[in-house]
Amino acid sequence: MSAERARHGGSPAPEVTGDPRAHARGLAEVFDAVLGDRPSRQAPRPVVSESWRRSLAAHVDPDHRTPPVVFAADQLPDLRAAHPLSACLPVLRSTLGAIADDAMHVMLVTDAEGHILWRDGAAAVLSTADGVGLVPGARWSESAIGTNAMGTALAVDAPVQIHSAEHLVRTYHGWTCVAAPVHDPETGAILGAVDVSGPLHTVHPALLQLVSATARLAEAELRVRLALADEQLRMRLLPHLTGLGGAPGALVSAAGRVLAGQPWGWWPDRVPVPAGDRPLQVNGREVVVEPLDGAHLLRVVAPGPAVPRAPQPRLALRLLGNGVPHVLVNGRTVPLTLRLAEVLAVLALHPAGLTGERLAALVYGDAGNQTTVRGEVRRLRALIGPELLRTRPYRLVPTVVSDVAQVQAALQAGRAQAALAACPGPLLPGSDAPAIRELRDELGAGLRRAVLATGDLDLLQAFTAHPLGRTDLEAHDRLVASLPVHDPRWRRAAHRRARVQADS
Repeated sequence: MSAERARHGGSPAPEVTGDPRAHARGLAEVFDAVLGDRPSRQAPRPVVSESWRRSLAAHVDPDHRTPPVVFAADQLPDLRAAHPLSACLPVLRSTLGAIADDAMHVMLVTDAEGHILWRDGAAAVLSTADGVGLVPGARWSESAIGTNAMGTALAVDAPVQIHSAEHLVRTYHGWTCVAAPVHDPETGAILGAVDVSGPLHTVHPALLQLVSATARLAEAELRVRLALADEQLRMRLLPHLTGLGGAPGALVSAAGRVLAGQPWGWWPDRVPVPAGDRPLQVNGREVVVEPLDGAHLLRVVAPGPAVPRAPQPRLALRLLGNGVPHVLVNGRTVPLTLRLAEVLAVLALHPAGLTGERLAALVYGDAGNQTTVRGEVRRLRALIGPELLRTRPYRLVPTVVSDVAQVQAALQAGRAQAALAACPGPLLPGSDAPAIRELRDELGAGLRRAVLATGDLDLLQAFTAHPLGRTDLEAHDRLVASLPVHDPRWRRAAHRRARVQADS
């Protein structure tokens, strides 16, 4: 039987409806006719027909084939630890793992080449899976074992359901399986596939949607982790960018995403970083690439049209979240006490400057006095340098950046996802200063409004797990009401809402 014969014409075979065994008998007739070069009233679905063609071209024998076991058991722990999807295992197990146990399925997670790395399920079905090679370390690409949900999903980069005789190898005609690819948010490349497989009678019409949603949930988990890693990278490497003295430059990730750049708006979102030390061209200018730990620094060096010179951010404030507040002073990290962070935050809000009386009122409230303020300002000037904190009135140098301003800018631009990613938590959560309380409430409310207004369920879910939304009962209610009950995210959302209700 030739690979070309797998293109056999006729009406496409229907999706699984009604009795799965009756449907399997119909698929078996199509299988025998097409692979036996006999006329058939129906043809395989296009995704199946094309997969058969690829598999046969790879010399997969429909009658005598088992998947090769590529990795031994003692190799798997290192492979799993190094694979990006290891971070998603809790999410996958809390959704598909429970379903696999209840419905006699096995949940499988592969790498991009189709090697099974993880497997969960009820003991009985795992024993059956052992007998057909659905085991960790086995390779389930189309070229290795023919048409199957995992291998075909990886081949076509889309969710796939393969039922009974749609598998090219007869051994698996008693199985039904659904798989969806999971992508790297950094590069868009396929990282692997998540799959649910089980005996023929366990097929369910909602399984494809369920597995697809779970794959998206894993990608959302990876996006959140990437955003946090980006922020940590920016904070650690920002001194390299500020060290350019306002000259055009950018920090980019290892994959070429621009994490920070100056001047604002001049750099594209992504730069194709060349291998080695070869220069590249950006916007008609020659750019030198300097490797950093986990990133690259780009510097514009060639003469050409003038690039607007950005003012050097000599002070960079980090005031959001539960960590220790600090300030980057000309690239040097200086930890701050809560009171000093409050004074700096208030001064950053008032670039024109404040009198001692007004600064005392904003930081201390009615109990404030100018003598106390003068003492805090003296301590600050000793920490960051008198040239950066002026007096009469009290004011900071003009080139100040802050994580608060970054979130505010994203909100003003209507970029709710970017604002949430840039905000690790509330503004100085331990502060009771009147100005800080007001700004903290304003920032939290603005972020909440922006997220709810998008209608994006992935973003809403991220907000309900965020420090600013974790106890927001209305946000939890909206998420639970918006998700279909068969969506794997619904169970987790309902559980979180119940906890918030119990604590309120």
